[in-house]
Amino acid sequence: MTPATFQQKILIVIAMMIGTMITRFLPFLLFPAGKETPKFVNYLGKTLPFATMALLVVYCLKNVSMIHAPHGLPELLAILLIVILHRWKSNSLLSIGAGTVFYMVLVQVIFK
Repeated sequence: MTPATFQQKILIVIAMMIGTMITRFLPFLLFPAGKETPKFVNYLGKTLPFATMALLVVYCLKNVSMIHAPHGLPELLAILLIVILHRWKSNSLLSIGAGTVFYMVLVQVIFK
């Protein structure tokens, strides 16, 4: 593969800049401040965070083997910690962060 020329690099940066600007400014153009937000946008705002989290959980657990050791035990323990922490503190950042660190310790140190 040949390296990109200077002109190609400039065009790539410009395309990325335009794409970023469109995603930043388009919502303000489609939904101005004085206008009521459409009901479907409010619905998506309420349901998409939960759907995204469910999708991430399914994606993270898709390759877990219940047949081979450690039989999904690190994942189960990490999920339990996340649920307990979130019920106790209601802090998503704490729950996800502590669950991730706990899972990494489990798979890197305990369940080698």
